[in-house]
Amino acid sequence: MHVRVRLFAILRDRAGGSDQLELELPDGAVVADALERVRPLTDGVPVVMAINHEYAEPQAALHSGDELALIPPVSGGDSPSAAAVHVRLRNEALSVEPLRELVRDPRAGAIIIFEGVTREVSELEYEAYVEMAERQIAEIVSAAVERHGLCAAAAEHRIGVVPLSEPSVVVAVSAPHRAEAFAGAREIIDRIKSQVPIFKQEEGQWVKGTTPTVER
Repeated sequence: MHVRVRLFAILRDRAGGSDQLELELPDGAVVADALERVRPLTDGVPVVMAINHEYAEPQAALHSGDELALIPPVSGGDSPSAAAVHVRLRNEALSVEPLRELVRDPRAGAIIIFEGVTREVSELEYEAYVEMAERQIAEIVSAAVERHGLCAAAAEHRIGVVPLSEPSVVVAVSAPHRAEAFAGAREIIDRIKSQVPIFKQEEGQWVKGTTPTVER
């Protein structure tokens, strides 16, 4: 059977700049079989795997036509709520005010805005597994809306080059009270940083990050 393997950040560099490769595997193969075939690329790099944009265990079955993503440490569905949820990855400068307007709500007594900005270096460069990253962020934002009773929430993350002092990520939330707004915003940014396949390069080197947490 035929499986496409997606590569990012340091794994892409090790593959000579190619962001994907094609594998022919026997029927009944699992993720671990594919990993064994590409071990020279992953040696020394902790990775998690995703099949068709969903995190997967090593013993998960593969099928012909699947897309298997190998996700190195990250640096960086329908909504279950009636609250407004906005998520986007952008290859252009982020702006706070449009997100503030998106989360305004007559029920809200608090609006919290978080900006993560480039510091200490002239620029950072971000890469993402865009299709999966947007889906993951949407799930994270929707979960925070449900858990904290938010009125609305929005998150945008930059990809590409982000100059000094410009934002690479913006999170905006509104809630009836400040405690819920602070908690919701904190949960969203913390989970984006720990789980979403976004990778950061600083001065030509991939920044050592966190192996994504796979929630079960």
